Amino acid sequence: MSTEQEQSAVAETASPPAPGRSALLPAGVRWRSAGILIPFVALFVALSIGSAPFFSTTNLLNIVDQQASTLVIAVAGTFVLISGGIDLSVGATYGLASVVFAELAASGWDPAFAILGAVVAGALVGVVNGVVSTVFRINSLIATLAMSFVVAGLASLVTSGNLVLISNQGASQISTAQFLGVNMSTWVMLAVVVALGFLLARTTYGRYVYAAGGNAEAARFAGVRVNLVRVIAFSLSGAAAALGGVLDSARVLSGNSTNNTTLTFTVVAGIVVGGTSILGGEGAVWRTVVGVLLIALIGNGYGLLSLNPLYEQITLGAIMILAVGVDAWSRQVRG
Repeated sequence: MSTEQEQSAVAETASPPAPGRSALLPAGVRWRSAGILIPFVALFVALSIGSAPFFSTTNLLNIVDQQASTLVIAVAGTFVLISGGIDLSVGATYGLASVVFAELAASGWDPAFAILGAVVAGALVGVVNGVVSTVFRINSLIATLAMSFVVAGLASLVTSGNLVLISNQGASQISTAQFLGVNMSTWVMLAVVVALGFLLARTTYGRYVYAAGGNAEAARFAGVRVNLVRVIAFSLSGAAAALGGVLDSARVLSGNSTNNTTLTFTVVAGIVVGGTSILGGEGAVWRTVVGVLLIALIGNGYGLLSLNPLYEQITLGAIMILAVGVDAWSRQVRG
C-alpha cells in the first residue's frame, strides 16, 4: 500500500468529523459533540445570577488557577482514552513528581532542571504504562492501577511519608509569578492546552490516535504503528501528571508523596464528562477543558451557595453516569 493510500485509509478509519461532514452524522451524535456546552453555559449563568461573588474577575481567575494542574493532566489523558486506553496512575505520578521536584530543588538544583527531572520521571512512568499495556497486552486499567501502587510506594519510600520542604523561593515562580495579573501556572496550563489541542486536531499523530482507538486492526492494516501511538499517548499523560505535580508543589513549596486518588477521579470524570468515549476513537481537547471546568463550577457553586458538600459528590457521580450513558447511546444510534 502506498503512503498516500495509507494516509487516506487512516483518515477514513477514525479521524474527527470535519465541519462539512457534520450534517451526515445522526442528530444524537452531533448533539453529543457540542452538548457539553449546554450544561456548562446554563450552570455559569445560574451561578452568575445566584451568587454575586461568582461573576468576579478574582473568583473566575481563582477557578482557572486552581484547576491548572487538573487541566494539564486531563488534556494529556484525553490522548490515552481516545487511543483506546485509560490511565489510572496519574494521581501517583503526580505525587512522585512532586517529591522528585521538591527533593531536587531542596538539594540545590536550579529550579528549571528540577522541573525537567520531575517531568522526565513522569514521562518514564508513562512509557512503562504504555509498554506494559501494549507489548505485554495487559488491560490498561489493570496495568495503570497496579503501576499507581508501585509509583506511590516508591515516592513514599523516598520521603518516608514526610513532606519535603523547599527553601528556595525561586522554585515557586512557575506557579506564583504573575504576568498581566494572571498566575504563571495558568499561563503554563494554557500553553499545554493549546499545544496538545493542536497536536490532536491538526497533526498526523493526532489522526493516528483517533485511528488507534476507533479501529485498531484497520489502523494496523493501514500501516499505523498502533502500539507506538499508544505508548506515546501514555508518555504524554505521565509527563503531564508530573507537570501538574510540579505546579502544585511549587505553589506551596513542598513535595508530598500521597497518592491522590481524588485527582485521578476528577481527571477521568472531566475527560468523560467532556464527551471523550471510554471505548476510544472519539473526543477533543476543548471538550475535556469544558468538562473539567464544569466540574470546577459545580464545586465552586456549592461553596459560594453554602450547600451541603455531600450532595456535590452525588452530583458528580450522577453526571459521570449520565456522560457514560450518553456515550453508549450515541454508539447504538450509529450502530
